[in-house]
Amino acid sequence: MESAMSVREISKFLSFVLRHAPEEIGIKPDAAGWVRIDDLLAKSKRAGKRFDRAMLDEVVATSDKKRFTISEDGRSIRAAQGHSIKVELGLVPKEPPAVLFHGTAAASLDSIFATGLEPRGRRRQQLHRQALP
Repeated sequence: MESAMSVREISKFLSFVLRHAPEEIGIKPDAAGWVRIDDLLAKSKRAGKRFDRAMLDEVVATSDKKRFTISEDGRSIRAAQGHSIKVELGLVPKEPPAVLFHGTAAASLDSIFATGLEPRGRRRQQLHRQALP
């Protein structure tokens, strides 16, 4: 019998399938990255990842980085950031503040100073208004 997945395991799984590899479980996000929650739950179960809507809602509510968004009608979910697949999140461009922070490993600094920030395998870079812990 399979053991229940932890909130962290579900979050990692959702990040993988919603941001990088939806085809791994046979889901197809729309152009804005939305996936029907009932389809996600059913196909996750078939892939051996068992969790229910209440567990999904807990993951979304407790994500410290607000990784996921549930649609206004409560029927769909998408990753809020960090996609390597093509999605159009519909974000409105804004004038950035004078200072922004980028979380990175110290080992990457020489490369960043030499070539600048590059998205690498992601579609965009994430910058923050305040330094993260």
